[in-house]
Amino acid sequence: MAMSGQQQTNLNPAIILVEPQMGENIGAAARVMHNFGLTDLRIVNPRDGWPNQKAIAMASGATAVIDFVRVFDTTEEAVGDLQGVFAATARRREMAKPVVSPREAIATMREDKQDRKFGILFGRERSGLTNEDVVLADTVLTVPLNPAFQSLNLAQAVAVMAYECFTAPPPGAQPVPETGERPATKEELIGMLDQLENSLDEAGYFAPVPEKKPSMVRNLRNIFQRAELLEQDVRTLRGIIKALARRTQRGTTSDG
Repeated sequence: MAMSGQQQTNLNPAIILVEPQMGENIGAAARVMHNFGLTDLRIVNPRDGWPNQKAIAMASGATAVIDFVRVFDTTEEAVGDLQGVFAATARRREMAKPVVSPREAIATMREDKQDRKFGILFGRERSGLTNEDVVLADTVLTVPLNPAFQSLNLAQAVAVMAYECFTAPPPGAQPVPETGERPATKEELIGMLDQLENSLDEAGYFAPVPEKKPSMVRNLRNIFQRAELLEQDVRTLRGIIKALARRTQRGTTSDG
């Protein structure tokens, strides 16, 4: 299908495919990304490994994308350098996260005044994203579809977002934050959350209801995901957690 040419967008969020099952879907996603000027394709634990000849064939010459695919073992690693993440999912989640359409998501990226690096998570062909994937995101992204038939192929979902990126109106002048402080990356935030959870474990916070620990951890992570912390905020919180952990350890030693 021939399409009219247009100047390439400067909006280039990372497209992250979580545990894709079919190489053809990866290749089709790469092809449509190249159609609309996106280049950052990341894959988490693909079922059939990487490189994948079916993906390369389906990409149909989109070498600017397919040749530079990055593969990660976990979703946490794939979003580590990002500062804003959208989770594409149609399922309702018991999480307090904003829900936006593709156009609203692109507007958020366009209007961002902190020069953050964004990414969009897309789930498995059969089961989509898990709660553990979604908890890493700041915002849930849902494509408006016919209520009687809401099934989108993985590459089709990527195509919707790629098209919106490409056709979004150019941003206006974006002022640079006067403080010079940058938003925390997901890697920095996850490191702080791991430290917090370890300290809470040592303090016995989860002990009374161990079966509820996974949901309690998700709730904690959601709280901090919504906070839009800066790098300095994370460093400060890590120092606080460390100090409290030392105090708890001293108290335990004294009691013993």
